[in-house]
Amino acid sequence: MFEKFFKWLLGSEMPDAPAAAQAQDNVQGFEKLKHEAPLRTETIANLEAEKIVTFLCREVVLDRDQRIAGYQFMLQEGARAHIRNSSRRVHHLYAEVLVRSLVNANIGELLGRRIAFIDIPDSFLANICLSSLPAKNVVLTPTLHAEEGAPDLKNLRSTIDALRAEGFRLCIPDPTIVTEFAPLLPVTDFIFVHAQVLDARRGLHLSKIIHEVAPNARLLMRDLPSIEEFRFCFRLGANLFQGPFITNREDWSEREVGPNTTRVSTIISRLRNDAETHELAKLLKHDAALSLRLLRYINSAANALPQSISSIEHALTLLGREKLYRWLILLVCSADAQNERGSAALETALVRGRMMELLGKDRPAEMRETLFLVGLLSLIDVVLQVPLDKALATLALNPDIDAALRTGTGPLQPILELAIACEYNDGERIRQAAERCGISPEQASECHLQALLWAMQVQD
Repeated sequence: MFEKFFKWLLGSEMPDAPAAAQAQDNVQGFEKLKHEAPLRTETIANLEAEKIVTFLCREVVLDRDQRIAGYQFMLQEGARAHIRNSSRRVHHLYAEVLVRSLVNANIGELLGRRIAFIDIPDSFLANICLSSLPAKNVVLTPTLHAEEGAPDLKNLRSTIDALRAEGFRLCIPDPTIVTEFAPLLPVTDFIFVHAQVLDARRGLHLSKIIHEVAPNARLLMRDLPSIEEFRFCFRLGANLFQGPFITNREDWSEREVGPNTTRVSTIISRLRNDAETHELAKLLKHDAALSLRLLRYINSAANALPQSISSIEHALTLLGREKLYRWLILLVCSADAQNERGSAALETALVRGRMMELLGKDRPAEMRETLFLVGLLSLIDVVLQVPLDKALATLALNPDIDAALRTGTGPLQPILELAIACEYNDGERIRQAAERCGISPEQASECHLQALLWAMQVQD
């Protein structure tokens, strides 16, 4: 795990330029949207006054084992809110920008075996631009629009059959609420339901529908607020889950840090107390699995070297103390995860860390390192499912990191808050957080996208 991260740590930086180009392309796309499908005058005034930022964002989708199965991709909430009651043509242009964003981000390569859910108007399903997407990774979710122009059922079914023949999969909303798509049940692959409207009776009814009419469909639950709702939907037979529950905190007061984390933390403590390289090597050698992992990673990452590294001391010298510290911190975040939900929380933490580091690109290297660690450790209690104080106790953090994580104070807290704001896709929240950091919302959203693409790349 994280072999690509280790390569990046050693200096094989993966380029962020495509993300920047894609973000700029989004801006141009929305300029086209506003020009070709103008909104009402008052809406345009609001868009310009509020400087709505329109960049690609995502929400994680977990499977029943709480592993990351995919993502729902969308543009930032500010854009969606302003077009929600607009014409069908505006919704088409919005969908076009979303599709182009995914294509430009090379999303097929980044996803691997994961899938991407995208919501588009029912009348957009016939748009030629969909052919640019990696069909095997994409699940299309048609949405209704009140304006005339929706395809009739025969044409809609024909279009969907053609898309499925290309490899696309189909997701429809709860057929007990959105009855217009109920005839598509026999060919649908997923049915999504908002958690707020699900109770035991509706869940059993949906299970019956799936069993009788849509035997190949899996149930996707959206907007799950807590782990209790996840468990309820799990018992009802849901297959996929998304919502705030993924990074929510629970009462873990009775839990202790695991043995693997304790061993790595001991090495961190000695490292931060300026232990000699031979002492650190000795501690690493006490953990054969950790030693082998270090040698495997460093030989894979340092493939330009004339010969492989077989000595722990040599590996530590090559890596250097600061990079060793960052790698050990990452190991702490993954060593004793209580369940697979931790991997989703860890990905979110990686995005936060990388975004904060990118926002500090003009600062000294030591400060960029600090910013990365703040983001990475901001969810360590959720990843390990232990109280925050216990998770941080042996990591020898500097006072600014400690203040940001434990008390939400200090000079690093505003940048952490901005990284968190970008996860909620709330344009106003991002604008306010960016203002407190003295940067533009556009810059914040661009860094967030770059960080997201980076985090998807570095995880094997």
